[in-house]
Amino acid sequence: MAAVAGYYKVAPGEILVVHDELDLLPGVVRLKLGGGHGGHNGLKDIISHIGTPEFLRLRLGIGHPGERSLVSNFVLSAPSRAESYCIGEAMGRALSELTNIVRGGAESVMSRLNSVGSTVQVANVKKS
Repeated sequence: MAAVAGYYKVAPGEILVVHDELDLLPGVVRLKLGGGHGGHNGLKDIISHIGTPEFLRLRLGIGHPGERSLVSNFVLSAPSRAESYCIGEAMGRALSELTNIVRGGAESVMSRLNSVGSTVQVANVKKS
């Protein structure tokens, strides 16, 4: 990724990384600029290659299994039907904002996506 960004002269702040986020519940989507890797191996790798943590992150909540020792199996397993629905809804909200992000409107997108009430919660989904 760093080689492509360098070749096309894309600044780190113009890079958007979409990733799963254990610290957010399924159905939650957040946009932020910069930050640490929080133990996320993909983010660690990206930061080490581009040399800075200052890039846009579109964080899709997947929830947390409750215990650190269960994380590896959790992230590699399929979500429940209700969680999958919530994650899909969050992805839809993120996709609907993609044009705004690309056009430089990240701050207004952050306001919309990061606001209270902008999530679909598992408890609100019928478990059929």
